[in-house]
Amino acid sequence: MLIRVEIPVDAAGIAKLLRKVFGGNDEADLIQQLREDGLITLGVVATDDHGGIIGYAAFSPVMVNGEDRQWVGLAPLAVAEKYQGQGIGKALVYEGLDTLNEFSYCAVAVLGDPGYYAPFGFKSAAEHNLHCKWQGMESAFQIYSLADDALIGVSGLVEYSAPFDQLPA
Repeated sequence: MLIRVEIPVDAAGIAKLLRKVFGGNDEADLIQQLREDGLITLGVVATDDHGGIIGYAAFSPVMVNGEDRQWVGLAPLAVAEKYQGQGIGKALVYEGLDTLNEFSYCAVAVLGDPGYYAPFGFKSAAEHNLHCKWQGMESAFQIYSLADDALIGVSGLVEYSAPFDQLPA
């Protein structure tokens, strides 16, 4: 297995993985739209020994109260069923966080299972008076600070890019 930054030739394999893992086109269409709009800050893939895509993590810009603060959102994160439970998702997230840190991004938002993301250091966004637009997701909305001062004096609405609005509620 190899973890690396996505390259253009990976697009078809990423779309196939997302369709299979999520059981439909929504996430694949989301990534295609983000890619077309130039809104993928970082894409990280896991490949098998033959170069096939078996895992993917995408990071795209988010705004805080309409302001660009060099924050990104992690979504989607996917690992092929056959490879789940082997630490591939964790490796993708860690690689993404390390790379974003190297490029001086300040924070990462995620909407997901706190039990999964807490070991990485994600904290409840609500603890910092931050929220997303999706009602009832307060416990799942989390923030990871890449910079020591990323959360100082920041509160309010964290907004994902417009293509996320096309996902079903």
